[in-house]
Parts: sequence; structure tokens; C-alpha cells
Amino acid sequence: MYVVRPVDRADIGALEAMAAISMPGVHTLPRTREGIVAAVERSIASFAAQVDIPSEESYLFVLEDLRSREVVGTAIIHASAGSNGTYFAFRNDVIQQVSRDLNISHSVHALTLCSELTAYSQLSGFFLRHRDSAGVEAALLSRARLLYAMLAPHRFGDRFFVPLAGRLDADGQSPFWNALGRKFFKMDFLEAERLIEGARNRTLIVELMPHYPVYVPLLPGDAQAALGQIHPGGQMAFDLLAQEGFEADEYIDIFDGGPILQAHKNALRSFCASYKLRVGAGPAQGHEPAPDVAPVDYAVATVDNGFRAVTVRTAPIEHAHTIALPRDVQQALGVAPGDEVVCVRIQGEPACS
Repeated sequence: MYVVRPVDRADIGALEAMAAISMPGVHTLPRTREGIVAAVERSIASFAAQVDIPSEESYLFVLEDLRSREVVGTAIIHASAGSNGTYFAFRNDVIQQVSRDLNISHSVHALTLCSELTAYSQLSGFFLRHRDSAGVEAALLSRARLLYAMLAPHRFGDRFFVPLAGRLDADGQSPFWNALGRKFFKMDFLEAERLIEGARNRTLIVELMPHYPVYVPLLPGDAQAALGQIHPGGQMAFDLLAQEGFEADEYIDIFDGGPILQAHKNALRSFCASYKLRVGAGPAQGHEPAPDVAPVDYAVATVDNGFRAVTVRTAPIEHAHTIALPRDVQQALGVAPGDEVVCVRIQGEPACS
């Protein structure tokens, strides 16, 4: 059994171990102990803060294997991107070129530096220690942070986005960066990422990056091919986010050209397809499934007394009044019969309209 919960200071050592094995170029975790400690302290303060308007809060969740008591994953949600500056991205634009004298009209793909994602809530930091063998716990980790946002809407914006790592070559270099950013920053991709620590709200970005549209046909072929493409290590995250309701194509990352997925909260399944039930002491009441109905995996999260989320496999409960939870699940969540929980299908729920 796995549980997703807010990070604690006791998790710092486990986070250091995971940071040591994370892939080059995929900056999901701070790389130093000082950075990890700062992220943990910021998260603890964010959960404890009384929030009226989303600002600099950052909420770090960990995935814990309850059998081994080992922390095996992380996920983060930032309340407001660019809260201490401006979040920069490239917007995919189409510029119309028309010559009436030559009777020629065509469209040109261009990239425009923009700050439109500023103040959106941002998902980041999705990392699984055992990604290749991960099961339903991967979906739980990705979804739990959005369930928390659904339960505490005053802490977040109405729109969310997720930048995913872009394609790198065998040497860890970004074709997109080498074609564009390198010419302005005068350094290689990993050095630039280390310099700004993965941030996209640093003043030096607007100081150095081109302010006018970049015509994509003028970029080298390998850079064009990398636009909107995902690093292999980010494919799982992309699939989970697409199932959640996120969409790509409008924005890309200014450094490696990776896709930026975004959505309004009303399009996300954790918001539009979740519902609250009472914990029951016995079988689910109010709905008797047919004997041949297959069980379904649900993410189940606490509503009160601290956030925790687990997965439960049970008969469909969409029309039930309660959800029966085994004793070990109740203990993992810290709930008892009669308490309220929020539930959403891990997979198979229709998309939000």
C-alpha cells in the first residue's frame, strides 16, 4: 500500500537519495541538501499558512511505501507561478504573410516570448524512484496534489499548467537550446539550467532572450523536430496528465522546447469527476453492483485533519452513499467510519465537458 502525504522534515534524507539518481536535464528536485531543506521548509510553512490570495506557497507531497516506510516519489504544486517575478514561456503563434502583388498567402510558425502563464498554479517535481515498475501508485501521486487543490480552492488559481522536460541528445544537450538560447546566454544547456535552478521567472531571461518572434523555419532541422517533444523520462507524466484533462500545443519551454500542458480546473477530472462519500463500516450502501461488474481503482483522500491519499480497489461507487474501507486503509488515511473522504476514479472516468 502507498500513501501520498505532505512532506516532513524526516523525509529530507530520502529526498537527497532521490535527487542523487534523478536524470540529467530533468530538474524535478533540488540538487543540493540546502535546496532540499529549503523546499521542505517552504512546503511546511505553506501548508500551515492562512491563505487569502495564492502567492508564494509551494506544496511538496511525497509517496510513501507503507510496507517498507520508504519515500519513493515526489510531486509539487506551486500556488502561483512567477509570484516573485514573471513566468516566461514561448507561445506558439501563426503569422500570416500576404503579398497581393504576387498573389501569395501563407502561414509561418513563430515563437513569441510571453508571460501569460504568470499567476497560473504550476505542477512540477513529479518523480518516481522506481518509475519502470510503477503501477497505480504513479497515478495516485500525480492526482493527489490536484485533489488537494480541489479541497482547498482558495489556495490556488483557476488555471493550472505543467512544464515537461524536452528532448535531449545522447550527450545531454538540447537541440532547441543550442539553436536559440545558447546564442544569447553563451553557455550550454545544463550550465544554464544550473545557473537559474530550473526557474523561468528570472530577470536575466527577459534581459537575454529575444523579444521579437522567432521564425521557426529559420531554426535548424533538429531544433524544429524537438519542439514540443518530451524527454523519454517524462512520458509517464505526460500520459497521466493527459488522462487528467491537460492539453498541450499552445506553449513550450523557453530553454529546451519541451511541451507545457495547461487546463482550466473545470476541465480536470480531479475537480469535475470527484465526489465526497462517508466511510462505511460495511459494504457500500445504496448501490448493489452486478456480480459480473469489474472492480475499479479509486484515489481516496481525506477531507479533514491533514491531507493523505491512497488507492482503493472496489466495485463502482459512483451511486453509493458510503465507501467501505479496510481497516489498514482507514489507518493509513487516519479516518474512521462516518468520516468524509473524497474519491475519484484513477482511470476510466469520462472527460469533463
